[in-house]
Amino acid sequence: MTLTPLPYRVVDRHEETRDTVTLTLEPVGESLAPFAPGRFAMVYAFGVGEIPVSVSRIPEGRQLAHTVRAVGAVSRALCRMRPGAQVAVRGPFGTAWDTGAARGRDVLVIAGGIGLAPLRPLIHAVLGEPGEYGRLNVLAGARSPGDLLYVDEFPVWRQPFAAVTVDRPWPDWTGRVGVVTALIREAQFTPGDTTAFVCGPEVMIRATARALLHLGVPPARVLVSLERNMRCATGHCGHCQLGPLLLCRDGPVVGYDQAAPLLAIREL
Repeated sequence: MTLTPLPYRVVDRHEETRDTVTLTLEPVGESLAPFAPGRFAMVYAFGVGEIPVSVSRIPEGRQLAHTVRAVGAVSRALCRMRPGAQVAVRGPFGTAWDTGAARGRDVLVIAGGIGLAPLRPLIHAVLGEPGEYGRLNVLAGARSPGDLLYVDEFPVWRQPFAAVTVDRPWPDWTGRVGVVTALIREAQFTPGDTTAFVCGPEVMIRATARALLHLGVPPARVLVSLERNMRCATGHCGHCQLGPLLLCRDGPVVGYDQAAPLLAIREL
Protein backbone atom coordinates (compact mmCIF):
# COMPACT_ATOMS: atom_id res chain seq x y z
CA MET A 1 0.00 0.00 0.00
CA THR A 2 1.31 3.44 -0.98
CA LEU A 3 -0.03 6.33 1.12
CA THR A 4 1.78 9.04 -0.83
CA PRO A 5 -0.03 9.85 -4.09
CA LEU A 6 1.96 8.89 -7.17
CA PRO A 7 1.59 10.62 -10.54
CA TYR A 8 -0.21 8.69 -13.28
CA ARG A 9 -0.97 9.73 -16.84
CA VAL A 10 -4.22 9.06 -18.70
CA VAL A 11 -3.28 6.94 -21.72
CA ASP A 12 -6.77 5.94 -22.84
CA ARG A 13 -10.30 7.25 -22.33
CA HIS A 14 -13.31 5.14 -23.29
CA GLU A 15 -16.86 6.48 -23.03
CA GLU A 16 -19.05 3.75 -21.56
CA THR A 17 -22.27 5.80 -21.35
CA ARG A 18 -23.28 9.45 -21.56
CA ASP A 19 -21.93 10.12 -18.05
CA THR A 20 -19.46 7.29 -17.44
CA VAL A 21 -15.93 6.79 -18.76
CA THR A 22 -13.17 4.26 -18.24
CA LEU A 23 -9.73 5.80 -17.81
CA THR A 24 -6.60 3.73 -18.34
CA LEU A 25 -3.74 5.12 -16.31
CA GLU A 26 -0.01 4.57 -16.59
CA PRO A 27 2.55 5.58 -13.97
CA VAL A 28 4.78 8.51 -14.79
CA GLY A 29 7.53 7.00 -12.63
CA GLU A 30 7.09 4.68 -9.68
CA SER A 31 3.96 2.53 -9.76
CA LEU A 32 1.62 1.30 -7.06
CA ALA A 33 1.63 -2.30 -5.86
CA PRO A 34 -0.54 -4.70 -7.89
CA PHE A 35 -4.30 -4.52 -7.33
CA ALA A 36 -6.64 -7.46 -6.76
CA PRO A 37 -10.28 -7.47 -7.97
CA GLY A 38 -12.49 -5.56 -5.56
CA ARG A 39 -9.79 -3.28 -4.11
CA PHE A 40 -9.80 0.47 -4.71
CA ALA A 41 -7.52 3.46 -5.14
CA MET A 42 -7.84 7.08 -4.07
CA VAL A 43 -7.65 9.05 -7.32
CA TYR A 44 -6.80 12.75 -7.09
CA ALA A 45 -7.79 15.34 -9.69
CA PHE A 46 -5.35 18.20 -9.24
CA GLY A 47 -6.99 21.32 -7.86
CA VAL A 48 -10.31 19.56 -7.23
CA GLY A 49 -9.88 16.67 -4.77
CA GLU A 50 -9.75 12.90 -4.51
CA ILE A 51 -12.31 10.10 -4.45
CA PRO A 52 -12.19 6.33 -3.98
CA VAL A 53 -12.51 4.38 -7.23
CA SER A 54 -12.39 0.60 -7.57
CA VAL A 55 -10.28 -0.95 -10.29
CA SER A 56 -12.52 -1.97 -13.18
CA ARG A 57 -9.84 -3.80 -15.13
CA ILE A 58 -6.36 -5.00 -14.26
CA PRO A 59 -4.27 -4.65 -17.44
CA GLU A 60 -0.93 -6.30 -18.00
CA GLY A 61 2.07 -4.42 -16.72
CA ARG A 62 1.84 -1.36 -14.51
CA GLN A 63 -1.37 0.18 -15.84
CA LEU A 64 -4.63 0.70 -13.95
CA ALA A 65 -8.16 1.10 -15.28
CA HIS A 66 -10.95 2.88 -13.41
CA THR A 67 -14.55 3.38 -14.50
CA VAL A 68 -15.90 6.70 -13.22
CA ARG A 69 -19.45 8.06 -13.27
CA ALA A 70 -19.81 11.86 -13.20
CA VAL A 71 -21.82 12.52 -10.04
CA GLY A 72 -19.70 15.06 -8.13
CA ALA A 73 -17.01 17.67 -8.61
CA VAL A 74 -14.08 15.22 -8.57
CA SER A 75 -15.74 12.53 -10.67
CA ARG A 76 -16.85 15.13 -13.23
CA ALA A 77 -13.28 16.44 -13.44
CA LEU A 78 -11.95 12.92 -13.97
CA CYS A 79 -14.55 12.18 -16.65
CA ARG A 80 -13.50 15.27 -18.59
CA MET A 81 -9.86 14.19 -18.75
CA ARG A 82 -8.27 13.24 -22.05
CA PRO A 83 -5.14 11.20 -22.82
CA GLY A 84 -2.10 13.10 -21.61
CA ALA A 85 -3.76 14.50 -18.50
CA GLN A 86 -2.24 13.62 -15.15
CA VAL A 87 -3.79 12.49 -11.88
CA ALA A 88 -2.35 11.28 -8.59
CA VAL A 89 -3.19 7.83 -7.23
CA ARG A 90 -2.58 6.10 -3.90
CA GLY A 91 -3.40 2.58 -2.83
CA PRO A 92 -4.31 -0.20 -3.19
CA PHE A 93 -6.82 -0.12 -0.34
CA GLY A 94 -9.53 -2.36 1.06
CA THR A 95 -10.41 -6.02 0.86
CA ALA A 96 -10.65 -7.98 -2.37
CA TRP A 97 -13.22 -10.39 -3.78
CA ASP A 98 -12.36 -13.80 -2.35
CA THR A 99 -11.95 -15.84 -5.50
CA GLY A 100 -10.49 -18.67 -3.42
CA ALA A 101 -13.88 -19.15 -1.75
CA ALA A 102 -15.41 -19.71 -5.19
CA ARG A 103 -12.99 -22.28 -6.58
CA GLY A 104 -14.80 -25.47 -7.52
CA ARG A 105 -18.18 -23.80 -6.98
CA ASP A 106 -20.71 -22.06 -9.19
CA VAL A 107 -20.12 -18.30 -9.38
CA LEU A 108 -22.97 -15.82 -9.30
CA VAL A 109 -22.07 -12.19 -10.11
CA ILE A 110 -24.92 -9.73 -9.52
CA ALA A 111 -24.49 -6.01 -10.20
CA GLY A 112 -26.62 -2.91 -10.12
CA GLY A 113 -25.59 0.14 -12.12
CA ILE A 114 -21.99 1.25 -11.63
CA GLY A 115 -21.61 -1.74 -9.28
CA LEU A 116 -20.60 -3.78 -12.31
CA ALA A 117 -17.28 -1.89 -12.45
CA PRO A 118 -15.63 -3.47 -9.37
CA LEU A 119 -17.04 -6.87 -10.37
CA ARG A 120 -15.60 -6.79 -13.87
CA PRO A 121 -12.03 -7.83 -12.86
CA LEU A 122 -13.56 -10.74 -10.94
CA ILE A 123 -15.39 -11.87 -14.08
CA HIS A 124 -12.14 -11.63 -16.04
CA ALA A 125 -10.33 -13.67 -13.37
CA VAL A 126 -12.91 -16.47 -13.44
CA LEU A 127 -12.97 -16.58 -17.24
CA GLY A 128 -9.17 -16.58 -17.25
CA GLU A 129 -9.03 -19.87 -15.32
CA PRO A 130 -11.37 -22.28 -17.11
CA GLY A 131 -11.97 -25.45 -15.15
CA GLU A 132 -11.16 -23.86 -11.78
CA TYR A 133 -14.74 -22.77 -11.14
CA GLY A 134 -18.23 -24.09 -11.72
CA ARG A 135 -20.83 -22.28 -13.81
CA LEU A 136 -20.39 -18.50 -14.17
CA ASN A 137 -23.52 -16.35 -14.13
CA VAL A 138 -23.41 -12.58 -14.68
CA LEU A 139 -26.59 -10.67 -13.86
CA ALA A 140 -26.66 -6.89 -14.33
CA GLY A 141 -29.28 -4.21 -13.91
CA ALA A 142 -29.29 -0.56 -14.97
CA ARG A 143 -31.65 2.40 -15.01
CA SER A 144 -31.98 2.38 -18.79
CA PRO A 145 -30.37 0.68 -21.82
CA GLY A 146 -28.12 3.72 -22.15
CA ASP A 147 -26.75 3.15 -18.65
CA LEU A 148 -25.54 -0.41 -19.23
CA LEU A 149 -21.79 -0.80 -18.87
CA TYR A 150 -19.39 -2.91 -20.93
CA VAL A 151 -21.99 -3.89 -23.52
CA ASP A 152 -19.24 -5.09 -25.87
CA GLU A 153 -18.20 -7.73 -23.33
CA PHE A 154 -21.59 -9.29 -22.73
CA PRO A 155 -21.41 -11.56 -25.81
CA VAL A 156 -18.36 -13.20 -24.20
CA TRP A 157 -19.99 -13.35 -20.78
CA ARG A 158 -23.09 -14.97 -22.27
CA GLN A 159 -21.13 -18.06 -23.24
CA PRO A 160 -21.52 -19.26 -19.65
CA PHE A 161 -24.67 -17.27 -18.71
CA ALA A 162 -25.36 -13.54 -18.60
CA ALA A 163 -28.53 -11.48 -18.51
CA VAL A 164 -29.36 -7.78 -18.17
CA THR A 165 -32.45 -5.89 -17.13
CA VAL A 166 -33.40 -2.20 -17.02
CA ASP A 167 -35.78 -0.12 -14.93
CA ARG A 168 -36.87 2.26 -17.70
CA PRO A 169 -36.83 0.74 -21.19
CA TRP A 170 -36.43 2.71 -24.38
CA PRO A 171 -39.11 2.33 -27.10
CA ASP A 172 -36.86 -0.02 -29.09
CA TRP A 173 -35.71 -2.07 -26.06
CA THR A 174 -36.58 -5.75 -26.47
CA GLY A 175 -34.81 -7.08 -23.38
CA ARG A 176 -35.93 -7.65 -19.82
CA VAL A 177 -37.51 -4.93 -17.68
CA GLY A 178 -37.47 -4.99 -13.89
CA VAL A 179 -35.22 -5.39 -10.90
CA VAL A 180 -32.04 -7.44 -11.13
CA THR A 181 -33.24 -9.88 -8.46
CA ALA A 182 -35.81 -11.17 -10.96
CA LEU A 183 -32.94 -12.56 -13.04
CA ILE A 184 -31.82 -14.93 -10.30
CA ARG A 185 -34.46 -17.50 -11.21
CA GLU A 186 -32.95 -17.74 -14.71
CA ALA A 187 -29.38 -18.30 -13.53
CA GLN A 188 -27.74 -21.71 -13.61
CA PHE A 189 -26.34 -22.53 -10.18
CA THR A 190 -26.67 -24.91 -7.26
CA PRO A 191 -27.45 -22.71 -4.22
CA GLY A 192 -25.65 -24.85 -1.65
CA ASP A 193 -22.52 -24.96 -3.79
CA THR A 194 -22.37 -21.35 -4.98
CA THR A 195 -20.40 -18.24 -4.12
CA ALA A 196 -22.19 -14.99 -4.94
CA PHE A 197 -20.56 -11.60 -5.49
CA VAL A 198 -22.89 -8.61 -5.21
CA CYS A 199 -22.32 -4.88 -5.75
CA GLY A 200 -24.72 -2.01 -6.34
CA PRO A 201 -27.03 0.35 -4.46
CA GLU A 202 -27.57 -0.67 -0.85
CA VAL A 203 -31.27 -1.43 -1.31
CA MET A 204 -30.37 -3.74 -4.20
CA ILE A 205 -27.72 -5.49 -2.09
CA ARG A 206 -30.20 -6.18 0.70
CA ALA A 207 -32.87 -7.50 -1.66
CA THR A 208 -30.40 -9.64 -3.60
CA ALA A 209 -28.80 -11.14 -0.51
CA ARG A 210 -32.18 -12.03 0.99
CA ALA A 211 -33.26 -13.70 -2.24
CA LEU A 212 -30.06 -15.75 -2.34
CA LEU A 213 -30.35 -16.78 1.30
CA HIS A 214 -33.96 -17.82 0.70
CA LEU A 215 -32.75 -20.12 -2.08
CA GLY A 216 -30.13 -21.68 0.20
CA VAL A 217 -26.89 -19.86 -0.58
CA PRO A 218 -24.94 -19.72 2.74
CA PRO A 219 -24.66 -16.14 4.12
CA ALA A 220 -20.86 -16.35 4.39
CA ARG A 221 -20.67 -17.14 0.65
CA VAL A 222 -22.69 -14.08 -0.32
CA LEU A 223 -19.93 -11.47 -0.63
CA VAL A 224 -21.05 -7.86 -0.90
CA SER A 225 -19.19 -4.62 -1.58
CA LEU A 226 -20.34 -1.80 0.68
CA GLU A 227 -19.82 1.93 0.38
CA ARG A 228 -19.71 4.82 2.79
CA ASN A 229 -18.01 8.21 2.64
CA MET A 230 -14.37 7.15 2.31
CA ARG A 231 -11.93 10.03 2.76
CA CYS A 232 -8.63 8.95 4.29
CA ALA A 233 -8.71 5.29 3.05
CA THR A 234 -6.69 4.22 6.09
CA GLY A 235 -9.38 3.92 8.79
CA HIS A 236 -8.31 7.00 10.73
CA CYS A 237 -10.94 9.65 9.95
CA GLY A 238 -13.98 7.45 10.67
CA HIS A 239 -16.16 8.78 7.86
CA CYS A 240 -16.63 5.30 6.39
CA GLN A 241 -17.72 3.67 9.64
CA LEU A 242 -20.55 1.14 9.46
CA GLY A 243 -21.16 -0.26 12.92
CA PRO A 244 -17.84 -1.79 14.05
CA LEU A 245 -16.42 -1.75 10.52
CA LEU A 246 -14.28 0.90 8.90
CA LEU A 247 -15.05 0.07 5.30
CA CYS A 248 -11.88 1.52 3.79
CA ARG A 249 -9.93 -0.90 5.96
CA ASP A 250 -12.30 -3.79 6.85
CA GLY A 251 -14.18 -3.63 3.54
CA PRO A 252 -15.45 -2.79 1.06
CA VAL A 253 -15.92 -6.53 0.48
CA VAL A 254 -17.46 -8.40 3.42
CA GLY A 255 -19.54 -11.52 3.84
CA TYR A 256 -23.27 -11.02 4.22
CA ASP A 257 -23.18 -12.93 7.49
CA GLN A 258 -21.20 -9.96 8.80
CA ALA A 259 -23.03 -7.26 6.85
CA ALA A 260 -26.66 -8.30 7.47
CA PRO A 261 -27.10 -6.84 10.97
CA LEU A 262 -25.38 -3.63 9.89
CA LEU A 263 -27.50 -3.16 6.77
CA ALA A 264 -30.66 -3.60 8.82
CA ILE A 265 -30.20 0.07 9.69
CA ARG A 266 -31.13 1.94 6.53
CA GLU A 267 -28.68 4.42 5.05
CA LEU A 268 -29.82 8.04 5.53
